[in-house]
Amino acid sequence: MERTDYPMNKAVRKAVIAGNWKMNKTPAEATELLTAIAPLVKDAGCDVVACVPYVDIAAALEATKGTNVKIGAENCHWAKSGAFTGEISAEMLKACGVEYVITGHSERRTYFGDTDVTVQQRTRAALDAGLTVIVCVGEYLEQREQGITDELVAMQTKIALGGVTEEELKRIIIAYEPVWAIGTGKTATAEQANEVCAVIRATIKSLYGEAAAEGITIQYGGSMNAGNAAELLAQPDVDGGLIGGASLKPADFAAIVEAATKG
Repeated sequence: MERTDYPMNKAVRKAVIAGNWKMNKTPAEATELLTAIAPLVKDAGCDVVACVPYVDIAAALEATKGTNVKIGAENCHWAKSGAFTGEISAEMLKACGVEYVITGHSERRTYFGDTDVTVQQRTRAALDAGLTVIVCVGEYLEQREQGITDELVAMQTKIALGGVTEEELKRIIIAYEPVWAIGTGKTATAEQANEVCAVIRATIKSLYGEAAAEGITIQYGGSMNAGNAAELLAQPDVDGGLIGGASLKPADFAAIVEAATKG
């Protein structure tokens, strides 16, 4: 697949640092954490998002009122309503005041049966509800060792974006998360991360053209932390991060935001 290095051009695409809290923090703890984070990132030159558990959404929105921190959810269902016990629709999230939602996170794919098809359905529902969607793609260690990372990630990207118009693409962020690097302490090298992000950008170019490819924000999401963020974010095709554990530590999260601001 053709790979084209597009220089990081913040006039064209914005860096986005999004925390993924996973199954952590009660509403009271969410308030405490966001109250600590907000002043540390108030001068950020990038977009700052916290994707929180459903039960924390109301507290998170209240805690970030008047700040530059936006709130997202970690998943949504593809139906608007119906007999789906325990699920939350994208329209419900929008009605709560949420602006972002994650779809296709590897933990959803691994533990809860998400497939490329259901990721596309969730993404479609989120776009229809007016949300900005962080779509996750990435390979397992076995797939990397088989040498099929590029093909797999391109396929996941194409399927997830099925039916998405070029205009709607402006509300899509792609997060590359090598599954073998999530929560393991292992991290793709900056060069490895950039290579796959470049494949994603080339895939976008093949689907939507060069302007769309240059405009889309592509995050890296495999154990980015305060120590490695600057090197990762300096790569030409890495436009931000989807942050797990480090998003629960105010100083670490702020350091990543600062690294993204410097680009």
